[in-house]
Amino acid sequence: MTETVHRSGFACFVGRPNAGKSTLTNALVGQKIAIASSKPQTTRHAVRGIVTREDGQLVLIDTPGLHRPRTLLGQRLNDLVYETWASVDIVGICLPCDQRIGPGDKFIIGEIAKLKRRPVLVALATKTDLVSKERVLSHLVDVAAVAEELSIEWAEVIPCSAVANDQVDLVRDQLIRLLPEGPVYYPDGEITDEPEETLIAELIREAALEGVRDELPHSIAVVIDEILPRPDRPEDKPLTDVFASIVVERESQKGIIIGHKGARLREIGTAAREQINHLLGTRVHLNLHVKVLKEWQRDAKYLNRLGF
Repeated sequence: MTETVHRSGFACFVGRPNAGKSTLTNALVGQKIAIASSKPQTTRHAVRGIVTREDGQLVLIDTPGLHRPRTLLGQRLNDLVYETWASVDIVGICLPCDQRIGPGDKFIIGEIAKLKRRPVLVALATKTDLVSKERVLSHLVDVAAVAEELSIEWAEVIPCSAVANDQVDLVRDQLIRLLPEGPVYYPDGEITDEPEETLIAELIREAALEGVRDELPHSIAVVIDEILPRPDRPEDKPLTDVFASIVVERESQKGIIIGHKGARLREIGTAAREQINHLLGTRVHLNLHVKVLKEWQRDAKYLNRLGF
């Protein structure tokens, strides 16, 4: 009897802002590990999601989008992207069906093509749920044409939608099929190697990003000050206290986050608490406050302190 081959390795998704990278990562892992928002540059850490099956283990690294940096933070995020590309086995390039393939997409593909050790390239025609079948077909023709234009080869081209769960299983199957033979890196049942603290901070930042003006998202960071189980609680009704700071760059931004009579901050707390309850599997009391670190995105000392 032949032994089944076990494949394992690392993949990451790239694409323009809002191309569906984090949503697809979450769909493949089967649980939310990466925050998704309509704001560009939402992802700031290389978050790892783990897909474990009998025949293989796929580690998905959700990276920030490549962009033209305007701050030291932006430069550090770009460096993280290039480091990730150079270390993974597969890069899935997300080319949403509801948008034309443009110079931004070609720039990203061109940068990956320049790598000394080029990973396997997979084209993912995301967001099929937003367009007609005809539009998907014409988009796939464009996807083939861009490979020819940039002298690269797609190992696979897969139309999919994470939101509608369209062909997500096929994406998972093909990514595992393209991995090299290898060992199990993480124990079965583990879906991310991110510390709980980081995931909680990201969920609060996701809630804070909703509905803010364009210039503000980049200025928001979240720091977890303390996570404590509430003492004297009955065993069947535990409560966890989470103390967190939302960091902004200017006093005027602090006012926007707090809102009129604290209304905005309460909304953020309510939205984040629901997600954190789900993550920890226990009720949470979330204590948020807002502090100003002037121009933190441009200050190496603050960036180091905030974990960038």
